[in-house]
Amino acid sequence: MSATDTTLLETPLHSLHLALGARMVPFAGYAMPVQYPSGLMAEHQHTRSAAGLFDVSHMGQLRLAGPDAAAALETLMPVDVIDLPVGKQRYGLLLNDDGGIIDDLMFFNRNHAHGGDIFVIVNGACKAGDIAHIQQKIGGHCEVIPMPEMALLALQGPQAVTALSRLAPGVEKLVFMTGERFTVAGCDCFLTRSGYTGEDGFEISVPASQADTLARALLAQPEVRPVGLGARNSLRLEAGLCLYGNDIDTRTTPVEASLNWAIQKVRRFGGARAGGFPGADKVLVQLADPTALQRKRVGLVALERVPVREHTELQNTEGQRIGKVTSGLLGPSIDKPIAMAYVAPKYAALGSRVNAIVRGKPVPMEVAAMPFVPNRYFRG
Repeated sequence: MSATDTTLLETPLHSLHLALGARMVPFAGYAMPVQYPSGLMAEHQHTRSAAGLFDVSHMGQLRLAGPDAAAALETLMPVDVIDLPVGKQRYGLLLNDDGGIIDDLMFFNRNHAHGGDIFVIVNGACKAGDIAHIQQKIGGHCEVIPMPEMALLALQGPQAVTALSRLAPGVEKLVFMTGERFTVAGCDCFLTRSGYTGEDGFEISVPASQADTLARALLAQPEVRPVGLGARNSLRLEAGLCLYGNDIDTRTTPVEASLNWAIQKVRRFGGARAGGFPGADKVLVQLADPTALQRKRVGLVALERVPVREHTELQNTEGQRIGKVTSGLLGPSIDKPIAMAYVAPKYAALGSRVNAIVRGKPVPMEVAAMPFVPNRYFRG
């Protein structure tokens, strides 16, 4: 690779990460902090007990503007966009024509009444492709406005609201998957009460020029410490949340991925706006007839203290290959090896026993309910 191929982008907080002693790694084309001097385990536990600050500015942010924005976006996803109330956020899935997942995303209805304003956050590694896809498919029906001038921070953990409400009184009134504009430490922020850790917390969109000011103000709060990508991964896995590129991809349908909950009744067979999204025929048949599935995403807990990593082969007790692990590690909170995997449907029932083949030896695992650690979202 030439030097230009390996040049990493930097987030607006790059200098701050270095000043905090972060170990930087390449991720989604960016130099990102994987951990700080306290280490992954301490950062994970601090987020579970207090509040962790994450730089997620590599993510893509965009707006869909115009009176037809909601209806247009709904044509790309098996999700109810049109009925989402102003001030609410929802999880969505961009699908290809075969029902495979191009990306998962969050979208927020900032204002239907005055012409439509849908705020969208997509995955960092997918953002260029996502924006091009959205522009090509619905650019004739609404404005597709990328927001590269914005940074994104996540403040996560049971004391996130305590720390943030000190700087922005009123944020404590928000509930899970709602949001609005706030001035935080003099910074013009749009924040939602949501996140990727299973904990209560907030995601904060802020102009890149104000990101350093905001991050320093948050880190000055006694509850808050910086947290890197390593703990972000262990937190989301304990929370049973998919990582795009590992647990879901263009070859995976929402039903195979056990994301049925993300497809509202109005878009299913018998619903008022059933179908009409890419891959609808395949996805709706899988929803209606589970026997149409070849594989299914499940949670696994190892019965021995041996971490089981992604790409590990899974076998049944007779030694036949039945699937593979897509994410796996020793869960710091649960203190057991946990994993997500795809298995043949007959092995997807809770309590089913499978063997992970680690360095040639079988490690017994059991299909378990997700999340592995109870979610603690604030629902009011």
